[in-house]
Amino acid sequence: MNPLVPLRTFLEAYRAGSLTRAAERLGITQPAASAHLAALEAMLGKPLFKREARGVAPTPAADDLARQIAGAFDSIETVMASARARSSQLAGTVYLVGPAEYLSARVGPALAPLLADGLSLRIRTGNRERIYAALAEGRADLAVTASKPEGQGLGFSELGRERLLMVAAPALAKRAKARTVSAALLNDLPCLAYDEDLALIGAFFAHVFGEAAETAAVATAPDLRILLGMAEAGAGWTVLPDYLCAEALAAGRLVTLPTAKPGPDNTLFLAWNKTALRHPRVVHVRDVLLRGYLPGQ
Repeated sequence: MNPLVPLRTFLEAYRAGSLTRAAERLGITQPAASAHLAALEAMLGKPLFKREARGVAPTPAADDLARQIAGAFDSIETVMASARARSSQLAGTVYLVGPAEYLSARVGPALAPLLADGLSLRIRTGNRERIYAALAEGRADLAVTASKPEGQGLGFSELGRERLLMVAAPALAKRAKARTVSAALLNDLPCLAYDEDLALIGAFFAHVFGEAAETAAVATAPDLRILLGMAEAGAGWTVLPDYLCAEALAAGRLVTLPTAKPGPDNTLFLAWNKTALRHPRVVHVRDVLLRGYLPGQ
C-alpha cells in the first residue's frame, strides 16, 4: 500500500479524535480507515492510538508522527486545492460561521458575487464557544473569530482589525458633563452590553482606564446591531467596533464619549478546518476573503 494513503487517514483521525469522523471526512468506510491505521502501525512497528469509548487517543508515537507530517500534508493539499479552484467549477456548499455583525457588514457582501458561479453558502452565527465547536466538529469550513485560533487541525490568517469605540446618543453624552469620561462616571450611566460578562466593555475599560468594569448592564443582546439601535434611541452607552457604528457617527445619531486614550484595536482572524481545504470551493472562498475584498476596509 502507498504509505501516503494510511498517513492521510492517520492525520485525519489524529485531528478528529475519532475513526468514524475521520472516515466521514475522507469519504471512506470506517473499516477502510481501520485497515489504513493497522497497516501504518505495522509499518512503524508501534501503536498509534488507544481505542476509547468515544473515539481514539493518540500515543506519544502518534504525537511525534503528526508533528513531522502535518505541515507537509497541509501544504500539498492546499496547493492542489488552489490549482483545482483555478481550473474547475466551484459548485458546492461552503459552511461559514462567525459573529453576526461582521458577517453581515463585511463577509456577506464580499461573498455575494460568488453565488452566481453556482456556489452555495450556509452561514451560521455564534459566540466564541460555538464558533470553535463548529470548526472542531467539522460543521464549519471557515470561521471569523476575534481570538487567535489554536489547535492542530486549524489554519488561520489575519483578516482585519477593528477599533473599539465607546458611543452614546448626543443627549446621553451631554449628561456626562466632562471633557473626558471616567470609569466612575460611566458606572452611573445606563450601559448596554453584549452579555453579562461585559466582554467588549471589559476590554475597553482594561485598556483605557486600567481597571475592571463594575457597571451592570440595563440591557444585553448577543447581536451588536441591537445594541447599536438601542444606543441611537438613547437607551444607554455601549462599546462597538468602528465599522459597525461609522454610519451612525457620521450622521450624528451617535457620538463617541471622550476618553483620555483611544479604545483598543482587535485583530480579526479567518480560521479554517484544514481538512476542508481539500475542496477547491473552500480554498476559493478563503482566498477571496483574504485578498482584502471586504467592503469598507
